[in-house]
Amino acid sequence: MSGSENLFLAAVLFQSTGTNHLIREIRPISGGDINEALKVTTDQHTYFVKWNTYSENLFERELHGLSLLRECGCVGVPQAFKHGQIGDRRYLVLEYLHPAPQKDHFWESFGQSIARLHQHTADYYGLDHDNHIGRLPQMNQPTSDWIDFFIENRLEVQIRLAHEKGLITTDLLGSFEKLYGQLESLIPAEPASLLHGDLWGGNFMSGPGGEPYIYDPAVYYGHREMDLAFTRLFGGFEPDFYEAYDQQYPLEPGFEERADLYNLYPMLVHVNLFGPSYLTGIRRTLKLFL
Repeated sequence: MSGSENLFLAAVLFQSTGTNHLIREIRPISGGDINEALKVTTDQHTYFVKWNTYSENLFERELHGLSLLRECGCVGVPQAFKHGQIGDRRYLVLEYLHPAPQKDHFWESFGQSIARLHQHTADYYGLDHDNHIGRLPQMNQPTSDWIDFFIENRLEVQIRLAHEKGLITTDLLGSFEKLYGQLESLIPAEPASLLHGDLWGGNFMSGPGGEPYIYDPAVYYGHREMDLAFTRLFGGFEPDFYEAYDQQYPLEPGFEERADLYNLYPMLVHVNLFGPSYLTGIRRTLKLFL
């Protein structure tokens, strides 16, 4: 890293912790496509620092989401120190989670932890502010009805964005309209649960002590099956996770058939982030329910 990078990171850490740090090592962290990410080892601590130059409140919202998850005390969540801005670079400082081999019964513990998270509920679906899913805005207008929330704050927002980009055709819009009329009969009523919001295989790890940790949230209160459907989108979760979850907080019958329905949302997000190749999966899901 250049001298200017060292100065930037030293200033970030001072703003975040109130103390001066002697930086011993800076190592880029790969895996994300939204922010620059670094492991920063100092004479006092090891930090995870990420930054970008384009988003005004992404890190503020992420810090708030991490705080909500951490306050629950249900599952491991990295400590968030501070977000801020230096020059044109906005940053977020977190504790660095040292990877460790999974402890015995890791997946059972993880499933039970997410079940306990989902048992934290609210009187509405949504949140008191909007946040982000990836780098896209995520609308969280508080709503008393889950079906209305799912349509208006999840599907329609992404559909409108994709339509504005010329990615969605008129016939697909019509298929979604037909689906909306069936959702109430397809989705069982559930209380509004605290959700991670983006719970896929890239947003958890075996951290200190071999315990499960989650990060990079898109937090809101929603139908708990949304989180579980996310876990199935790209795989990476063992059967013991689902068995332990269901023992802790039993699901209504038919979840495996409904998972594709919930995953219309992340698939639409992927259309808007990465292009129309994800439309094939969306069309396949729509045919299953129409």
